[in-house]
Amino acid sequence: MIEIKDLSVTYDRDGKTPYEALDHVRLTVPKGTVCAVLGPSGCGKSTLIKAVAGLLPAATGTVTMDGAPINPRQSTIGFMPQNYGLLPWRTALENVLLGPAIRKQDVAAAKQRATELFAALGIAGLEARYPKGLSGGQQQRVALARAFLLQPDVLLMDEPFSALDAITREEMQDVFLGLWQRERVTTLLVTHYVEEAVYLGQEIVLMRTGGRIAACLENPLAGQAGARGTAPFFEMARDLREKIREMKA
Repeated sequence: MIEIKDLSVTYDRDGKTPYEALDHVRLTVPKGTVCAVLGPSGCGKSTLIKAVAGLLPAATGTVTMDGAPINPRQSTIGFMPQNYGLLPWRTALENVLLGPAIRKQDVAAAKQRATELFAALGIAGLEARYPKGLSGGQQQRVALARAFLLQPDVLLMDEPFSALDAITREEMQDVFLGLWQRERVTTLLVTHYVEEAVYLGQEIVLMRTGGRIAACLENPLAGQAGARGTAPFFEMARDLREKIREMKA
C-alpha cells in the first residue's frame, strides 16, 4: 500500500516567486491496484508522480509504502515517463536489461525473463533493434518490458500512452492491462485521457488546479474488456469530464 500524507511540493519559479505545485495531498493507493490520476493541465499530476518516485523533494509531508518511507535505494520502483525513456545507443534488449545490470542481478535469469516478456508483449524478434528502428507502439512495449522485468514494488506511469495515436493507444492499454493482470503491480498512472482512466483505474483520483485532490472514486468498470462500448462506461466518462470542467471554472 502506498500512503501519501500532507504532501506539498514548492517550485522556485524565478528565484523570487515560490509556486506550490502540490498542496497537502492525501492519498492511499491499495496494494495491487491501478490508481489513475486525472485533472486539468498544470494541476500537479506529473509533480505528484515524480515526488512519489523520489525525484522531487517534498516541502512537507510523507510518502510511505507498507508503512515505511519509500526509498529508491531499498524499494524497486518502475518509472515510465512520457517519452518512454529508452536510451538510443542501446538495443531493445539492452534497454530492457539496464535495470538488472545496474543492480548487478543475475544476467542469465534476467535474459530469460526478458525473452518471456518480449513474447508476451508481441515484440519477439525485435531484441537487436535500436529505438529509432521501432514504431511508437513497439518502443512503448519495450518500455513496459523494462519496467516489468524489474518486478517492481510500485509502478509509476506519467502519461505513458499520450504520444501514440488513438488506435495504438487503445492497443497499448490492452497490452498493459494483460501484463498487469498477470503481475498485479501497485500502479499510479497519470493520464489526461478520461477513457483511459475509466478503462484502467480501479481507483480514479481527480486533481484540481493548485495541486489539490478534489475527489477519489472507486471504479467498478476497470479492466473489463467489453466495457468501452457500454452505456455505463460512457456515462462515467461524461461525469468525469463534467467534474473536470467544473474544477477549471
